Amino acid sequence: MSAVDLRGKVAFVTGAAQGLGYAIVRAYAQAGMHIAMMDVRAEALTRVADELRALGADVLPIPVDLSDAAATQAAVERAIEFYGTPRVLVHNAALLVERSMFEIDLSAWRKEINIILQAAFILSKAVWQGMTDARDGSIVYLSSGSGIKGFVKEVAYCPGKHGQEGLMKVLAMEGAPYNIAVNSITPGAPINTPMSASNYNDELKQRWIDPAELTPAFLHLAGVTAQDVTGERLDAWALSQQMGGNP
Repeated sequence: MSAVDLRGKVAFVTGAAQGLGYAIVRAYAQAGMHIAMMDVRAEALTRVADELRALGADVLPIPVDLSDAAATQAAVERAIEFYGTPRVLVHNAALLVERSMFEIDLSAWRKEINIILQAAFILSKAVWQGMTDARDGSIVYLSSGSGIKGFVKEVAYCPGKHGQEGLMKVLAMEGAPYNIAVNSITPGAPINTPMSASNYNDELKQRWIDPAELTPAFLHLAGVTAQDVTGERLDAWALSQQMGGNP
């Protein structure tokens, strides 16, 4: 859990309509946060918003294709106009389609890279001035083993995640004087999500866990600053266990 009272604080979360993103926004809603939720799946995002509003949450669903730079910029500007600068930005959205170098073309490569890395830059740039002015904030990028290793048929996904790790390291250094925490986080355990279902082998599927089990880590990161932790590649499973397990 966060040592900071998150009630009334603002979170921007991408990939919020399903999987880990859904688990994160539900945990944030239960903590009393106001949430701008972004996802390309408009109908699913609306269902999640309706569900959270029924629990009393204050949420803003923003359907957006994060592979499109202009659409991403418009979406984050809408979120800022509605809620102001967020306390935490969680860039969870990603696309992984396994294709070899023989199979992939430039358009498909760009789409994966843009969702992972281009959107990370645009979203972070949009909130950066507000966070520096406040001298307060946390930016979190979802990473994976693909952020530090290579995997066959991840010709776009691996470079995207590697780039995200590099962006995190640079922004952590630039944000430190303004008390902005910038970290990446890997699940640390196989998780049961639609993207995982499409890419995990049977052995991993036998061990996967509910994404909700990782949410204590994200509740904690919603309240940290550079004085607490920054420039780190964190393990959500280990951190969640350290924070006491399920919220």
